[in-house]
Amino acid sequence: MRILARGQGELIQPPDLEAFREWNRIHKPRALIDKRMSEHEAIARFVHDGDYIATELYGMVRGPMSLAREIVRQGKRRLRIAGQGVLELDLWLAAGLVEKIDHTYIGLEMYGISKALRRAVESGQIKTLVEWSNAAIAWRFKAAAMGVPFIPVRSMLGSDTFKYSAAIAVECPFTGQAVCLLPALIVDVALIHVHRADCYGNAQIDGITGFAAELARAAKRLIISTEKIVPTDEIRRYPERTIIPYYLVDAVVHAPFGAHPGEMAYEYCMDEPAIQEWVEASATAEGAQAYLERYVYGVRSHEEYLALIGEKRLAELRAGAEGRE
Repeated sequence: MRILARGQGELIQPPDLEAFREWNRIHKPRALIDKRMSEHEAIARFVHDGDYIATELYGMVRGPMSLAREIVRQGKRRLRIAGQGVLELDLWLAAGLVEKIDHTYIGLEMYGISKALRRAVESGQIKTLVEWSNAAIAWRFKAAAMGVPFIPVRSMLGSDTFKYSAAIAVECPFTGQAVCLLPALIVDVALIHVHRADCYGNAQIDGITGFAAELARAAKRLIISTEKIVPTDEIRRYPERTIIPYYLVDAVVHAPFGAHPGEMAYEYCMDEPAIQEWVEASATAEGAQAYLERYVYGVRSHEEYLALIGEKRLAELRAGAEGRE
């Protein structure tokens, strides 16, 4: 294929599909093993300094916030991130944990663009920032899940997003038209929050499933946090809801309200005052640090975090989601 153009961005995580297949063969047994553990143990065992990490969520919906806070508590460093996140990535940026980002959108939706990201880039904390579209990152996960080195799409061509990406434009051998080749994205660790899972890791999601299935299959290590841990018989009763099969999963963490202050479809609403508190705090480095001291470093676990939020407020958020279709 004739190369027409190359993006000028760094390929932060080059795909090595043969090594990935070998990793899965060695480290992903099919045995039914109880994988339940605390968020502290899961992050300590499966997240390392310098890892490439991705989360799966849509805006402030179903984000793995309990796991994100634990990463901050444990001070994992030099992280490389698929930057399709919102609240969880903001915390990592404010804590100074991130070094490189494959960037799509990092902001707080109706609350504006991330001030923590701006400070991190302007200060030089972020060494590499590569641009992709939201769809491009999801397609890159899909390529990795399919076991192919790249995926061709008719997207990003002619845009500045392409210019600052690591994509390649080529001439299609069948049509002669330009197509964009997106490299497969294999991540070291994926964090996914789900509605329910059994002790082995069979995981189900209600509502929008996003790119959970693709990311789960594109990750060397997969940590699931879940609102509920249920018997395997309940999982088997509705097999069509099982987006992630057990053999992809390394850890299962029970985390009710694990997406707080974001929302969880059919479970609880977004805690808008809590998000506004972060927006105001993160306007300055000092404010962000004070927030982290109170809500992250100042509590030892997700359970203590929920106690800080309070049962009354959590009940209000759950009541707000009742009756939603």
